[in-house]
Amino acid sequence: MRKYLLIILAVVSILACNPRKKKKKTSSGPINRFMTYHNTLFNSKEALAAEMESRDKAHVDNFYDPYISVYTTEDVVAEPTSFSSGSNNNDSGAPIGMGGMRSGSRSANAATFSNPDNDRMSMGGGNSNNGNKKGASILQITEAKATKAITKYSVLVNGVEKNKKIFDAYILLAKARMYEGKYLESLDALSYLFNTMSKDKRIPLAHIYKAANYTKLKEYYRADEVFKNLEEDPKIKLKKEHLRILKVYQADNFLKWGKKELAAEVLEDAFTYNKNRKTKSRIAYLRGQILSELNKKEEARESFAAAYKYANSYEFEVKSQIEIAKTFNGKTDSYEKALAYIANIAKKGTYASRKNELYYASGLIATSATKDSLADSYFRKALKEKQSDPQIRGLTYSELAKKYFSKDDYLTAGIYYDSALAVMSYQPEKERLTDLTANIKKLSKNYYVVKKNDSILNLAKMSPDQQREYFAKHIEKIKAKEQAAEIEKRRADRSKGFDNEDYNANSIFANNSTDSNSFQNFGITGGSTFYFANSNNIPRGESSFKQTWGNRTLSDNWRYSAKTTTIEELKNEALGLANAPDPRRLEPEFYIEKIPTSAEELGRLKKDRDTASLGMGSMYETFFGNTKLATKTLFDLVEAKPDEETDLQALYNIFVFNYEKNPAEAEKAKQQILEKYPYTSYAEYVKNPKSKDFNKSTADVEKLYADSYKLYEIGKFKESSEMIEKAIADHPKDALVPKFYLLNAYNAGKNAGKEIMILQLEQIVLNYAKTPEGIKAKELLKYLKSDVKLELTDDSGNAVSQKPQQPNADEEKIKQLKRELDQNEGGNVAPVNTGPGVPGSAEKAEAISPQQSELQIAVPEKK
Repeated sequence: MRKYLLIILAVVSILACNPRKKKKKTSSGPINRFMTYHNTLFNSKEALAAEMESRDKAHVDNFYDPYISVYTTEDVVAEPTSFSSGSNNNDSGAPIGMGGMRSGSRSANAATFSNPDNDRMSMGGGNSNNGNKKGASILQITEAKATKAITKYSVLVNGVEKNKKIFDAYILLAKARMYEGKYLESLDALSYLFNTMSKDKRIPLAHIYKAANYTKLKEYYRADEVFKNLEEDPKIKLKKEHLRILKVYQADNFLKWGKKELAAEVLEDAFTYNKNRKTKSRIAYLRGQILSELNKKEEARESFAAAYKYANSYEFEVKSQIEIAKTFNGKTDSYEKALAYIANIAKKGTYASRKNELYYASGLIATSATKDSLADSYFRKALKEKQSDPQIRGLTYSELAKKYFSKDDYLTAGIYYDSALAVMSYQPEKERLTDLTANIKKLSKNYYVVKKNDSILNLAKMSPDQQREYFAKHIEKIKAKEQAAEIEKRRADRSKGFDNEDYNANSIFANNSTDSNSFQNFGITGGSTFYFANSNNIPRGESSFKQTWGNRTLSDNWRYSAKTTTIEELKNEALGLANAPDPRRLEPEFYIEKIPTSAEELGRLKKDRDTASLGMGSMYETFFGNTKLATKTLFDLVEAKPDEETDLQALYNIFVFNYEKNPAEAEKAKQQILEKYPYTSYAEYVKNPKSKDFNKSTADVEKLYADSYKLYEIGKFKESSEMIEKAIADHPKDALVPKFYLLNAYNAGKNAGKEIMILQLEQIVLNYAKTPEGIKAKELLKYLKSDVKLELTDDSGNAVSQKPQQPNADEEKIKQLKRELDQNEGGNVAPVNTGPGVPGSAEKAEAISPQQSELQIAVPEKK
């Protein structure tokens, strides 16, 4: 036994005397582990705080989006940037904020992480990459540090996490991933907490961020379920700090889900729980936007007033006041008090640079109170003030444009809308106004054609004495206008020292060669005294001229002409009036001799006028949805007694525009069509207006079509027509209805003649224009109404070659059909009643044809 003990001691002694260096102790001690752990988690928290501060500073509110965001640290991404798990993913993106606000530049994508073992990684500062030498974004640093803390210090015993600080690490990891737009990875991090720390008192916070991630993934129902469980589960005790966040994210979920009433209710709770002034202001503003959209003006006004009360910037205060002005109700609110309220705010010195916006708000109040002249005055005052917000300046121009548009002054309205487009910054509104201005220009072109031709036609109806009296008054107006212009000219000459033999030292025409700054010597230090000899003078002179006179065209008396004559000149041009004065302008004969007298020229003017008026009526409905004005314009056209084609089109449009909206007006048009044009396809249409809904064809209906076609083939046209009419009456919404009508048109051609066939084909074109049957009917109409040569085509539309020695059987069939139709032309046959039918759209009508009864006809253009 002693022998073995001696051997063991000898081995221990040898090992103890080993010359190798003892391994340095790293983090095994409790103090070192404590310091390293807190240093790692601290850096993660600091990194996230730096990113949030950076986002908050960079955030710029767009008050013209439907809704602002409550949190200024959340941004929009079109898609989540990554769906792969793991913290070392380099993709970076900003999460979706409430209301879809974009807050400017954000953290740039990073190429790689820095070494996670380096606990003293730089936090950066304002920009995500500032101070980060390795290229990782701040959110990636947050993610890396949180992952390191979890990796080193997690203590998992029997599926339960014993280290309470790991909860903070996972929350940081989940938030970093959510702000990067990696929502699924964020949910993955949160799932660890639900599995291993489900009894932790802070677990409601994890559920809140879980719901927030679902909202950003557009899983609104799942998010709502999480919020419900949090509020209804008696085991979960929500603290106030939890409720502050929960209510904001819950309102966001309801809003994006389209449940605006619930969103407004939840925001009211969020306003109560949150104590931060900035957050309360933003919650109140968002709630006001929702209530305004729900047309709850008084509640919205109270909410905007709260936003103004808690606002922490002049921008937010002014925009709140504008929204308050928008809630003004001219019927129930006091106009004087509302205007005095805005005026008192405008008097404050702090809002000196925002007067243009407050004048705009006053204009909105006056508009709501139907005080148009005062509203116009406020809007023009806003334009004179210094611009503080380009979008407000554009909206001010837009309000003035609306006024001119309501007075049918489309050209001026279009010019103001163009001015609005030039300064607006909100892209959706710019796109809307772009389309609007294009439509206004089309409408104004027709409007001025009608106005000009009406004026000429009215003058042509006058007697010579009436014409002379009319132009005598016109000449008096010209004289008065020119006298006023002459007075203005003299006033301008006196104030600016132009030409009236004013060559003193103060006049710019004074020839003072000793003055180096005189007009002649401007910028010339030596050499030639000719002004244009120095190339530097020209741009300076142009700039000085524009500052004094603005942009001018070369014309007589340009110096004393008003600068704001552009609109007037455009109107004169549209009406065909010359802007330059004519030497004979004060002679009545100068105007009388220009009035057309020939019936042909007057007829052309009348035709152009009626066509333009018809176009205006259609544009009012199509472009602006103004059915009332469209109907009035078209009825006025009918009263003006246009040609039959224009008259019929006008009445038909009135019927179509008012059939569902205003049956009384539609009935007036219908009766006139039936009275004036009883044997037209339009008359058939107004008797039985068509629906656009089709059902899929059934086997029974297909058999009916096949049977009716067989009757047509064997020459039993009357029986075929009766079967078709019964089939249409029994199955009005079947997809084969257009084919039934086309076959019935063939029957009508055989029974009643070409004219009746043409009538029914026209009705098919009118009701089913985009269906294969409508297209075929249109081709047949071209053939039946003209003598063009037929060109047979196959099913693909390719021309079929024809051999003269072997006549094509199909061509012979068509020629035979035409001969038979021509023989029946002279008969006095009543129109064939096609019976009740339901028209269909091209998209839903299925062209099911057991047999082909029609030939494809390609009609070449007439030479």
